[in-house]
Amino acid sequence: MSTHEVTNQVPPLPGYNVISADPALLEGIQRWGDPQDRTGLEALGGLAGGSEAQAWGDQADGNPPVLHTYSPQGVRIDEVDFHPAWHQLMDTAVSHGLTAEPWTKPAGTGAHVRRAAGFVAWSQVEAGHMCPISMTYAAVPALQSSPDLLAIWAPLLASREYDFGLRPSATKRGAIAGMGMTEKQGGSDLRTNTTSAEAAASGPLTGGQNYRLTGHKWFCSAPMSDMFLILGQAPAGPTCFVVPRVLDDGTRNTFVLERLKDKLGNRSNASAEIELDDTWGVRLGEEGRGIRTILDMVAATRLDCVLGSSATMRQAFVRALHHTRHREAFGSALVDQPLMRNVLMDLALESEAATTLGLRLAAAVDECDTAFSRLAVAVGKYWVCKRTAPMVAEALECLGGNGIVEENGLARLYREAPVNSVWEGSGNVVALDVMRAVTREPGSVAAFAAELDLARGADRQLDQAITTAISALQSTAANLDPSATQLGARAFVEQLATTLQACLLTRFAPAFVAEAFVASRLGGAHGHTFGTLPSDMVEVSGAKVIERAFAG
Repeated sequence: MSTHEVTNQVPPLPGYNVISADPALLEGIQRWGDPQDRTGLEALGGLAGGSEAQAWGDQADGNPPVLHTYSPQGVRIDEVDFHPAWHQLMDTAVSHGLTAEPWTKPAGTGAHVRRAAGFVAWSQVEAGHMCPISMTYAAVPALQSSPDLLAIWAPLLASREYDFGLRPSATKRGAIAGMGMTEKQGGSDLRTNTTSAEAAASGPLTGGQNYRLTGHKWFCSAPMSDMFLILGQAPAGPTCFVVPRVLDDGTRNTFVLERLKDKLGNRSNASAEIELDDTWGVRLGEEGRGIRTILDMVAATRLDCVLGSSATMRQAFVRALHHTRHREAFGSALVDQPLMRNVLMDLALESEAATTLGLRLAAAVDECDTAFSRLAVAVGKYWVCKRTAPMVAEALECLGGNGIVEENGLARLYREAPVNSVWEGSGNVVALDVMRAVTREPGSVAAFAAELDLARGADRQLDQAITTAISALQSTAANLDPSATQLGARAFVEQLATTLQACLLTRFAPAFVAEAFVASRLGGAHGHTFGTLPSDMVEVSGAKVIERAFAG
């Protein structure tokens, strides 16, 4: 039966190049990366915006992994089965060098910026599989504390070949890394971990001192990875270990998967509760220094939290803008309605600020600028990840009722939006880590202040914000009262983050973008929700900001 003609419905988002259509991303590649990487990145961008990859994302999210504890013959196997689309996504990410390859390149070559831009682009297809991609990238900084283990694992983690399956590392063309830190009783309080680690006179693993680990882990992402960095309590205190799923002789290491988590977002990625029972591991770094060792991995995954959240923001904005360009209401396209322009301009500003900050942080890794990145990555992780959920919610509203329907894409992005704000330290944990860096690492304070100072002289409001932020940095660094610094930690980190974003946009974005961001985020010309920019700002700059943001 046909009761009506279908009109005024928005067509599917057409294939487009995720990188070429994103000026902030493209300009960041040109500015901080190697311009010769643009061709390869745009090839990945074309894949990311195409219908085939988007279908893989839908399929992987709609068909979560399945745990098989036993084989049909009753043998304990502890394996996870993924939809074929998951493997297509993983293969593309690995083959484009989004894992550990940048660590094998000389410093200053833009390798981390290239990888960061690719991470932002490919994350827009489906975020769940980027978790093991991120951990594989981040494992190498921790492995650098043990040269023998680095020599074994780094070439596999940096490989562009996706070689899925549980086999000894010596027989694999590429490897994926995972992590197991938290336990039921402690969560982020890692010193309360109870997993025990006892040194063995000899063992089945090469690369260093063998230990036997016994205990549990509450969250272990990507349990079908080839190797894991695991924290255990050795006689000298918390210690980090490399734990492979398969031993060097081909036998299975004891790695019991109790269950998979049923999660709000990140559903395509398996996150497991695991038990270790006389499980073999090789000590990574010094005994008793495990938290310090594994934090090198955490710092790199926090960078990916910023990049992944900026990707979620970007994709939400693109879908909202596409809808408003093709949907009419009250006599004109939604995008031409004044209040909708206010919302879209506001979302575009937030997205560009997040993308620019993420690439600047990756450039700091390229430059081996650890003083700046130590503080700036934590600041960016806190703020960009916090801003993602409300921004995606606002973008979803642009679609009205269609926004909460799964087939339109925004519902999945909304489920994904809070994940990075929790992963690798929720808001309080990261805010307190910022305070720790400010009070204990004066080099980081000086480097952060120097970065802000680079933007002086362009805008009076920004100059005042820079002076205020640097003063707050210096006074906080001098305050040795932990309770006093804790109470204001969130507001302090927010101040640092928005000032840093404003400085970067002032230096690198068009004036109409930077001036609007400064006035709204630092100058008080903004309400408590998106779409509350001053009317004269939207009238003057709204169309330019929106058109710059996405020409697709």
